[in-house]
Amino acid sequence: MKITFYGHASLGIEIDSIHILVDPFITGNEKASQIDIESLKADYILVTHAHQDHILDVEAIARRTGAVIVSNYEIVTHYQNLGLKGHPMNHGGSWNFDFGRLKYVNAIHTSSFPDGSYGGQPGGFVLQADKTIYIAGDTALTYDMRLIGKQFDLDLAILPIGDNFTMGVDDAIQASKFVDCDRVLGYHYDTFGYIEIDKVQAKAKFDSRLKSLKLLDIGESMEV
Repeated sequence: MKITFYGHASLGIEIDSIHILVDPFITGNEKASQIDIESLKADYILVTHAHQDHILDVEAIARRTGAVIVSNYEIVTHYQNLGLKGHPMNHGGSWNFDFGRLKYVNAIHTSSFPDGSYGGQPGGFVLQADKTIYIAGDTALTYDMRLIGKQFDLDLAILPIGDNFTMGVDDAIQASKFVDCDRVLGYHYDTFGYIEIDKVQAKAKFDSRLKSLKLLDIGESMEV
């Protein structure tokens, strides 16, 4: 499994020959100006919630690629009404896709489209393929994360660390304990002023707890 960071909370995941995008917000992110969305491959687009900084490029990419949009019922219905493909899910539900099994899990946040219309309840995903990863989405620290640690043997936890709108570094360390995964990929940080962090300090805090925090440059990839 190969994961590429496209800035903010945007990810690309390659599993064999299948390409998955997560929360594509690229054209609105000045820090990701080197990423050309016309070149991105997508068979599926996972959407954690409806805020603009997670859905901005969903429609354009889905129209070009024919990707299936996977999210909560309200978000998928929104895009199906625009003539796009979708697979609706809701909290606690799982489905076997051709890339592996996906479970939609709890997140504590809000969810509305840029026009203010209802975007359903926010969530995260646990993806089981050759490896098992937890994509937390925008969330506070929640005790429900302990259930993920009990149910899954995670190879990687992808956690927001920017604070203000989501967990910060200290809560992300606690979240990694709850999900029982010492290998963390941080995201949702540094895009704008409210979520700027000290990356050296963040890594040092994880190191002091005998945990690994990976922070990728935009466009950089890692193998899981």
